[in-house]
Amino acid sequence: MKPQLMIGAASSGSGKTTFTMGILRALKNRGLKVQPYKCGPDYIDTKFHTLASGNESVNLDTWLGSEIHVRKLYQDYGNQADVCVVEGVMGLYDGHQRMQGSSAELAGLLDIPVILLVNAKSTAYSVAPLICGFKNFSPMVWIAGVVFNQVSSTSHYEHLKAACQDVGVECLGYLPFSKALKVPSRHLGLSLGAKKRMDEQIARTAELITRHVDLDRLLECCQTRWIEGKERSLGKGPLKIAVAKDAAFNFIYRENLEQLHRLGTVTFFSPLKGDDLPDADLVYLPGGYPELFAHRLQKHSQLMDALREYAEQGGKILAECGGMIYLSRSLTNRTGDKHYRMAGVLPLDCTMEGAKLHLGYRKMRFNGNEWRGHEFHYSDVVQPDALTSIAVQVNAKGMEVSTPIYRYKNVIAGYTHWYWGEKNILDLWEQ
Repeated sequence: MKPQLMIGAASSGSGKTTFTMGILRALKNRGLKVQPYKCGPDYIDTKFHTLASGNESVNLDTWLGSEIHVRKLYQDYGNQADVCVVEGVMGLYDGHQRMQGSSAELAGLLDIPVILLVNAKSTAYSVAPLICGFKNFSPMVWIAGVVFNQVSSTSHYEHLKAACQDVGVECLGYLPFSKALKVPSRHLGLSLGAKKRMDEQIARTAELITRHVDLDRLLECCQTRWIEGKERSLGKGPLKIAVAKDAAFNFIYRENLEQLHRLGTVTFFSPLKGDDLPDADLVYLPGGYPELFAHRLQKHSQLMDALREYAEQGGKILAECGGMIYLSRSLTNRTGDKHYRMAGVLPLDCTMEGAKLHLGYRKMRFNGNEWRGHEFHYSDVVQPDALTSIAVQVNAKGMEVSTPIYRYKNVIAGYTHWYWGEKNILDLWEQ
């Protein structure tokens, strides 16, 4: 038996990430080893989880990976943990197609209970029918308890508790209303200063949870049978793989990195610091925040020169989103008055000026294989057809999207963050 729980919510904006970070830290403060997970493709919340718990968070996504793969990840990474905590995505039942890909679907797949977080601002006893609906909507979902957020007073909380009692769902506590608990902009990255501010907020949230949430009862409610996974084992492949990793490049799925370790020896390098390009059979430039550090990145011309030479000699490079921007010729800022020199590997120019959010699941067929990923960015390529796209991408509903995937010699680049947790990434270069 092991405490396992999904933190779900009635809707986006209910405070799931804040509450998840707080409960991860509160449990860690008790001396428990907590394994965090994130439902869906988000590569930012997982960094917050890792900061809060001290253990690296893992993405569980039933669209990016098979059900067998998702179960295996959950079991394997949770083996040594005392508690497993999964943060949901959007509202509990919100998926890319009705419930498909939702937090509810994942909770049912993993057979774990849900703690429902309800934003109680501007409501009281009226939460009763809402909670009743979430409790009874699907037989595959077990609502083990409710926690309220944005509670204004103890008398407000009494109304909320009464609603839970009448619906027959246990009320486990609340978080009081506090402007200080607002999560900073997700676009700030996790630089040293941002980490310090976030860590302070996590500590405040953990303190409030310890005071106002019955953690003992929550853990008791969520005790369920644990299915033992296998020990994670890494192969000893012959490849040498260089991975960019710093404050500018850090959107890396945990299992993608594990797959690279299985292929060979992984060496990290920092474009922000101007590290030398490691000797490599494959270079991976993940997404991140190059736009926040463009003025620093452009100063390290030696590394940019090395990447151009590596590419011209036929070296394999996979560049995703921010990594693709780094390989372009230039990046223009939001106001359009500053232009930063990039590596110039690709005949493309990127801009933040007037850019809008591009978001969603992506899928393509390439070299006889189906590849799935996720797109999340604000920048644009100025002339996207300056280099011909080598594949057509579609969204989760099968509708074609305009997102290109580029190839120059053995450089493969685009805005999509691909997931290859159960694939061999080298198949991208197979003919």
